Amino acid sequence: MAADRWDTEKTEDPMSEHRVTVTMNAGVADVRLVRADKMNALDDAMFAALIETGERLKEDRSVRAIVLSGEGRAFCAGLDTSNFGKMASGEPRGNTSLEAQKRTPGGANRAQHAVMVWREQPAPVIAAVHGVAYGGGFQLTLGADMRFVTPDAKLSIFEINWGLVPDMAGIALLRGLVRDDFVRELTYSGRIFSGEEALGLGIATRVCADPRAEALALAAQIAGKNPHAVRGAKRLINAMADADQHEILKQETAEQIALIGSPNQVEAVMANMQKRTPNFADVA
Repeated sequence: MAADRWDTEKTEDPMSEHRVTVTMNAGVADVRLVRADKMNALDDAMFAALIETGERLKEDRSVRAIVLSGEGRAFCAGLDTSNFGKMASGEPRGNTSLEAQKRTPGGANRAQHAVMVWREQPAPVIAAVHGVAYGGGFQLTLGADMRFVTPDAKLSIFEINWGLVPDMAGIALLRGLVRDDFVRELTYSGRIFSGEEALGLGIATRVCADPRAEALALAAQIAGKNPHAVRGAKRLINAMADADQHEILKQETAEQIALIGSPNQVEAVMANMQKRTPNFADVA
């Protein structure tokens, strides 16, 4: 299947640089941050592009898996440093404005939504991380279901170094992922840690020499499964953090009842029995 590609930029400024590109291939959305000259730092146009891209993918029923990565030397270096100059001058940062306090139905403000929109994807998301992922860039990785990182990747909950706290959903997403005392140590110190250490902490899913290649390979494998079952499994896993045992057990049953005998589930059975590649329909 030929790949389809589209770019996302700051919509209110047609002359702005492209920030995010998406290449679609056989149900896999290859999403790339493309501000390589600034190590994919987060400026206003990047926030807008991440949100717009994420919202478009949420509505695309053909998407079966997503890989999120950065072009150039880094995944994302965090907030554009020009913003810190504005803070030092006393100029209010966007995140302190009334606009930033507007909330999505999930409770996120605009900066948080740039991260949470990836956690809200109905299809699985894999972040492929190389170079650096500092501050907001690190929090962006947490929006993914999984994180594949290079051994020498440099990660940091960097905000304390600028006299700030992580405010792009990082704390909400670290909950249940990393032990409480480790979250505190990394947040209070702002120290840089490697991909190898991230694996030991439970932040990284896999350490590999080429995270994007491995993420795309896994995404293709996921895209070859029943998309209704994959999305149902993600809903169940998302429920683990907050739902009680009774609710999770009920949801398991509901998801399974919806799947059994459905066209894609029948196709999965037939393909296995006939030892052939399944041909699944997109989610309706």
